[in-house]
Amino acid sequence: MKLARSSYYYRPRDKTAEKKTDADLMDKIEAICLGFPRYGYRRVTAALKREGKRVNHKKVLRLMRESDLRCRVKRRKVRTTDSRHRFPRYPNLVKGVSVNRLNQVWLSDITYIRIRTGFVYLAAILDAFSRRVIGYAVSTALDTALTLQALRMAIARRNPGAGVIHHSDQGVQYASDEYVAELQSRGFLVSMARTGNPYENAMMESFFKTLKYEEVYLCEYETFHDVVIRLPYFIDEVYNQKRLELSQKSYRVVFGPYSHIRVLQIYIIIPVTEDTP
Repeated sequence: MKLARSSYYYRPRDKTAEKKTDADLMDKIEAICLGFPRYGYRRVTAALKREGKRVNHKKVLRLMRESDLRCRVKRRKVRTTDSRHRFPRYPNLVKGVSVNRLNQVWLSDITYIRIRTGFVYLAAILDAFSRRVIGYAVSTALDTALTLQALRMAIARRNPGAGVIHHSDQGVQYASDEYVAELQSRGFLVSMARTGNPYENAMMESFFKTLKYEEVYLCEYETFHDVVIRLPYFIDEVYNQKRLELSQKSYRVVFGPYSHIRVLQIYIIIPVTEDTP
């Protein structure tokens, strides 16, 4: 009898059991998406694996598609960088730098948050090594006072020595005499990205995207008070402590002309805990 070995040992799959397994997995996925509504399928897969589930990301994607759990939100952009000013520009000091310790490179930027009566502005500072937000401030005014408040929070939290590279865009809020004097008085090195090139500060852009999709667009703040109350919780308790970060395999940050592409290379998923710097 000429019969292939695979045919001889073939046993039909129990579709009832398979459907039950998918249903149980879907319950887990929905619970994760309820807690983190803007998680994509990669982060959901990582969360499932942390719970001990052996699951392929393609299956998670299929189930999320079938249940319409993927969400895309787009908003009109507001210009927050005004580089038309009389203040000096500084060279990009982080290009080609390999970041391997805390307080080596601080990244800073400003974004807007829509409220019912207009906009609120958020200035944030992120440590390039730990990828944590170490200073932030919110205001209805887009001025140097906003960025100085975020900088002073970061300094108070970290108390770094001289030699920190402070990287920003060429906006007037960062190039002003008052802000630069604050940096130089503490021995910081001033670094600025080229005009109109967001990829030179891609890590900050990534943080702002996460903030918008996982918090701002969901909460739909109505007043300035709503922002002041809710944002610190998301930044300090969710983003810095609980959420999952996509990290490069070597966890080494290298700034270069194609750093925005390197962020899209092969990743592993690591949990961010209180022990992570």
